[in-house]
Amino acid sequence: MQAFHADPFVLPLPPGHSFPMGKYRLLREAVQAHLPGLQVMAAEPASDGVLALAHDPAWITAVAEGTTSAAQQREIGFPWSPAMVERARRSVGATIGAARAALFGAAGVGEGVAANLAGGTHHADAHKGSGYCVFNDVAVAARLMQAEMHRHRRRLLRVWVIDLDVHQGNGTAAIFRDDPTVFTLSLHGAEELPLPQGSQRPRCRTARRLRRCRLPAGAG
Repeated sequence: MQAFHADPFVLPLPPGHSFPMGKYRLLREAVQAHLPGLQVMAAEPASDGVLALAHDPAWITAVAEGTTSAAQQREIGFPWSPAMVERARRSVGATIGAARAALFGAAGVGEGVAANLAGGTHHADAHKGSGYCVFNDVAVAARLMQAEMHRHRRRLLRVWVIDLDVHQGNGTAAIFRDDPTVFTLSLHGAEELPLPQGSQRPRCRTARRLRRCRLPAGAG
């Protein structure tokens, strides 16, 4: 099995910043120590053209050239820097690498499973970043794998995105809202999102190709 990482590309965050950047290195080191048979590899960066499969070109350019506004940087939660751009590209590249390994492998035969040790940037929408997410790694990788599946095997790849983070995968759901080839399922904490007025109970909602379920604390 292959796993991809991007932890050498560290963001220069100000003192006291809330994001635990060191967790990615610790995870990679733990995986390498306890799973010696796992092939752990550094991710390649995603290009502008690949990112454009799921993101607006204007957003890609703003991130790449450092012209994001102060408000946009606050929504992301990171100050802009060249290192931020490189890490965002590599985070997407890690999911692309894992998806290729699972679907196609080195000789065109997929391994069935692979992992990105630092992905899940599910708050990034097509036109903006949010919640520590600059580009949406799953959305970009899904669109690229659909293109590569058609090129290699001349068939449609339908995608299920199953998101088990405590927060809703709102960016992923927005990107694929009108895409009939992708179904998104988000199971997230009820207390992490404002409940609709008059509602105090977790619930599930289905709209077109997405399903959102709010779960109570302690649900297992």
